[in-house]
Amino acid sequence: MGRGAQSLARVAVIVRAGAAPLWWPGLLAAAVGALVPGLTGRRIGLLAGAALFLVVLGAVAFTRTGRYAELANGATRAGRGDFLQDRDVTVRNWRRTHRWWLAGAFLVAVASAYVLPGAGGLVLAGAGAGLWLKAVRLGQRERRDDVLYWVRTDWAERGRPAGGKVKGYRTTGPVAGDAAPGGARRRRR
Repeated sequence: MGRGAQSLARVAVIVRAGAAPLWWPGLLAAAVGALVPGLTGRRIGLLAGAALFLVVLGAVAFTRTGRYAELANGATRAGRGDFLQDRDVTVRNWRRTHRWWLAGAFLVAVASAYVLPGAGGLVLAGAGAGLWLKAVRLGQRERRDDVLYWVRTDWAERGRPAGGKVKGYRTTGPVAGDAAPGGARRRRR
């Protein structure tokens, strides 16, 4: 990298990186929890889990949307020497950083089945669905603005692309990088 060049990661990819590791283990924990009668019974546990799923989905999907919009509105063009991080590297880094938290959350979700069967797993799945929805909304903004939003990797500590250390986003054209708007894999033609 040249002088003043930065390593940049896609904002939508960072957000989307946590969706699958929360969604699939959450569904597995909910299925395991549905097999356990628990203290409250399966019906109450699953109904409470369904309600919590919706609450967590909404909370995750719509939390800090103003901060994302503020950073996107003040975005500057990425420099010629900036290094654009690959989608796979960004996802791998996020998952490696959060692996113990994810494993602990899965174990807590399974253990919670003894109180509310399936509810803990549905909470995890709701968080994953909320992250996916947030990434989709970022993708819609990227399509509307005809740019891709990037964040400096040293500012996005612990995978937080709108955290307190983030001072602004950088933009590139819509074909830069190897991820489509919203953080999904770019389809090969």
